[in-house]
Amino acid sequence: MKGRVVVGMSGGVDSALAAALLLEQGYEVIGVTLNLWPEEEPGVIQERGGCCGLGAVFDARAVAFRLGIPYYVLNLRQEFEEHVVQPFALQYARGRTPNPCVLCNRFIKFDAFLERAFELGADYVATGHYARKEWREGRWHLLKAVDERKDQSYALYAIRQDQLAHALFPLGHLTKDKVREMAAQRRLHTAQKPDSQELCFVATGKYAEEVGRRHPEALQEGVIRHVSGEILGTHGGIAHFTVGQRRGLGLAAGEPLYVVHLDEERGEVWVGPEAYLYREGLIAEDLRLVAMTEEDLAKRLPLPVEVRIRYRGEPRPASIVGVEEGRVEIRFHEPARAVTPGQAAVLYVGDEVLGGATIAAALPHPAQKVTVLSRP
Repeated sequence: MKGRVVVGMSGGVDSALAAALLLEQGYEVIGVTLNLWPEEEPGVIQERGGCCGLGAVFDARAVAFRLGIPYYVLNLRQEFEEHVVQPFALQYARGRTPNPCVLCNRFIKFDAFLERAFELGADYVATGHYARKEWREGRWHLLKAVDERKDQSYALYAIRQDQLAHALFPLGHLTKDKVREMAAQRRLHTAQKPDSQELCFVATGKYAEEVGRRHPEALQEGVIRHVSGEILGTHGGIAHFTVGQRRGLGLAAGEPLYVVHLDEERGEVWVGPEAYLYREGLIAEDLRLVAMTEEDLAKRLPLPVEVRIRYRGEPRPASIVGVEEGRVEIRFHEPARAVTPGQAAVLYVGDEVLGGATIAAALPHPAQKVTVLSRP
């Protein structure tokens, strides 16, 4: 035996094949599904069949039975509520657009889940993430998956060295098509199961409703203001909007208008022509680096990188021009569209993930005559 590994089984094809491959490679495998769903809404969650719902338990348990491995459901509802759901709702109420998958990986899958796995005597935890890791120069390095269409390294940037040492990503070298083919060959019944797309804790699929339930002020009426300062109309709460949004503004204007800024203090939604979505850089906070220290990074500035400013966004050429006490300044080589506070800015050099940080502010392009981050 190569060691004991606890596999986080979400009920999908990826984690199912991960468990099968590790078993074939000689590991002692234990399957675990994380119980994260709201206790008061089991019927809704089960019906939706999300990655955290009761439907996931049925599928994961069937795969575990097929593989002949032990299987458990682990209750991490309290940790998920505290570290994922509450911060998500709070940031949304403040006019930001956070990525809950980043929080889940950081605080749940490679923190709370890893600790529980150690209690089971495990040497590793494994997931169906499409990512790779590599040991060199005395450190673990996080790399993109071979299949860049499915690469999930973006959501893993906050993983620490001690966590990466005990993490396994069996699918990092495979394409999604190959994963389905291999799962079918092993007669895993989730081989053709569609990927889950929704947020597991928003049962209705309507983020604003969940945010408003926790933070009613996020659904208070406010004004919609043009970047020129003119008031164009009213809205039903900033939780309904995100930077870059065009539809659902309820405005009759002579030109296409987009959300370019959300003013949480005043409850205002700023709109303007598409040109105002383009920014020359960003400031991000809570910097997390995978295989280097902040001091090491500071010595290499300015550092050319590629930065991804949303989960499925294209990597953009940029340079890190400043870093201090967890804050980093990034300048794009060409203006980037819809830089959204709350999202993660993840930094790459080639296939390697240097780290990432949470976008705090976008830096206006000099050609913009009005600085939308200021108030009229």
